[in-house]
Amino acid sequence: MKRVKANDPVAMLQMGLVCYNKGDYDSAFRRYNISAGLGDVAGHYQLSCLYRKGQGVEKDVKKEVYHLEQAAIGGHPIARYNLGAVEEENGRMDRAVKHWIIAATLGHNASLDTLKLCFRRGLVSKEDFASALRAHQAAVDATKSPQREAAEEARKE
Repeated sequence: MKRVKANDPVAMLQMGLVCYNKGDYDSAFRRYNISAGLGDVAGHYQLSCLYRKGQGVEKDVKKEVYHLEQAAIGGHPIARYNLGAVEEENGRMDRAVKHWIIAATLGHNASLDTLKLCFRRGLVSKEDFASALRAHQAAVDATKSPQREAAEEARKE
């Protein structure tokens, strides 16, 4: 609670998640809004989810997209992936593919899978797909460490 009282954006986000999981969407909205206002990209992403589902707020596609854009600009790969989905729904496949390429380069697996489908359909060039695949692998490799591997092994036991 000390971090929440100090307006720590990550603490606000975590409290928002607690409220959300309890079904208290109004409180979750307030916490996410504070988190996003303090610059936390995950706060923006969570706000986009509330606006998409209409939980604690009225459904609002413009606000959903705004918060997805803010989160994506800040490097949130799922937000970037979701922006691609929005562009696809609006018939702008060229923009959708660009979002998915960026998300894949951030290590987002679903974006890479979507790009595979786009490549098979001829929507992505061989060069662009290969480049995204290399960047995805580099991002995944950058998250590997002996400590993470040991923690993963311990979790499996």
